[in-house]
Amino acid sequence: MDRKPRFIDIHVVQPVPYANLNRDDTNSVKTMLYGDALRTRISSQSWKRAIREHFQDTLGDNALRTRRIGERVAEVLRSRGWEKALAERAGAHVAAGSSIKWEVAKGKDKQPITNKVLTNALVYLAESSVEELADIAEAHKDKLTTDFTGKGKTKPESALKGKIDKVLTHRNGVINLFGRMLAEVDRADVDGAVQVAHAFTTHTTEIELDYFAAVDDVTAMRGDETGSGHMGTAEFSTGTFYRFATVDLQELIKNLSDDKDMVLEAARELAGQFLLSFIESLPQAKKNSTAPHTLPHLVHVAVRSDRPLSFAAAFEEPVRSAEHGGYVGRSVQSVDAYSKAANTLLGPERVLHAAHASLHFDKLEHLGERHASFEALVTASIGIALAEAPQ
Repeated sequence: MDRKPRFIDIHVVQPVPYANLNRDDTNSVKTMLYGDALRTRISSQSWKRAIREHFQDTLGDNALRTRRIGERVAEVLRSRGWEKALAERAGAHVAAGSSIKWEVAKGKDKQPITNKVLTNALVYLAESSVEELADIAEAHKDKLTTDFTGKGKTKPESALKGKIDKVLTHRNGVINLFGRMLAEVDRADVDGAVQVAHAFTTHTTEIELDYFAAVDDVTAMRGDETGSGHMGTAEFSTGTFYRFATVDLQELIKNLSDDKDMVLEAARELAGQFLLSFIESLPQAKKNSTAPHTLPHLVHVAVRSDRPLSFAAAFEEPVRSAEHGGYVGRSVQSVDAYSKAANTLLGPERVLHAAHASLHFDKLEHLGERHASFEALVTASIGIALAEAPQ
């Protein structure tokens, strides 16, 4: 059977010191029970946002997710010299002009704010599309006479009705890669070409409470009062995380098919930068008080012809610490051993390429060729995966 590259799997083992990278609604560390053992967890949504921001900063190919698209358009029009009230009215017409349901925003006093229109769904669009929407408003400037006040039972109709949806279907690289859900606009949905798993610790973890106090500088300088100006507690944990993601090359090629001449070049750039952003990104919660900016100690990339293969099950039985402490070494060994066992079971011919880069592990026999840097690892893997378009 002639097997073609279909998926690029990436596996990461990364230690993170005292931190809380992803909190729940009570500011607690997120956890999960796996193998009857409590693990620290970082949600895929949290890490995916960090990946997307790193991706956009590197490529300069930005997208915007917001309910306040009208306000963003108003800002653009203001920068073009429009008077504030008219720019805000134009933004309201843009926000109300699509097929997405909308409402007038309310202030802290619960009263409607004139010409502050919010879409009921988050709109995810290329940053360049904001300029296009502003151009539409400019082209119909003389028709933008109605204010959106939230008064009365009947909603006003936008003068731009029917002119907005087409722009909302436009895509850029980040949308082609990560996908978009926008069901109310025809042909706006985009199936994502990447799947990102929740990160979790390879071992059992415990949540630690940190008691902190803040000094009131004025009373401290006077010396006439002791104690703190503020006291509180915060939750943190430490751990070695297993992280996994996969790129569906067939889906990515399909999303890029509008530009057939450049599809492979675009796919190489997008898939390659996704892998690098996955490796280097880190959620930013509590970064100022913990600075947990570590690197992965192992990155393994596999190009597969059949299906994605997560190694999460390698850690269903939690890793035990080494004789003198530490989980990284045994976690890396578990990845190596699981790779051999799982690929033997499925059939090694399904793995078309395997390689890794690691900080200080020399005897990894089942993760393919070792590369000296993350960039070299990604370049080699992308070159093999996208030597030709996946079928």
